[in-house]
Amino acid sequence: MAPSSPTPRGPRLFKALIVSTIAVALSHVIMSDGLYLSFSGQAAATLGSGSGFSSNQAFTAAMMNTALLMPIVLWIGMLVTGERRVGPMVLVGTISWITAVGNGIDTIDDAPYTLLPFGSLALVVGITALSSAIRRK
Repeated sequence: MAPSSPTPRGPRLFKALIVSTIAVALSHVIMSDGLYLSFSGQAAATLGSGSGFSSNQAFTAAMMNTALLMPIVLWIGMLVTGERRVGPMVLVGTISWITAVGNGIDTIDDAPYTLLPFGSLALVVGITALSSAIRRK
């Protein structure tokens, strides 16, 4: 069986744009929910009642879950759309997401359900989608 021809860049970039937007949205929701648990733990500790978990544990779990979810969603999303050889896109998307979260964590760590700056979210989506043009051989 002959190998299938690669998808042209335009449709591949479009698919990558959709998948990376979904990945950023899902990762942000997971991070926001985890940070909400962290806020709940802080509030419970301040009021003197035990919440059953530490706010530091909830914060760490939120950061780990969002960092682990991004590559999974990118990889599965591109495979579902019929694309192969998505390693560079997954790597670039994960690194750019971790960088955006690391730079914006101070803005979202003050109140529950706060969004990262829209510019950094759009930058992560754009960089991830553009990196889909890189094909590993």
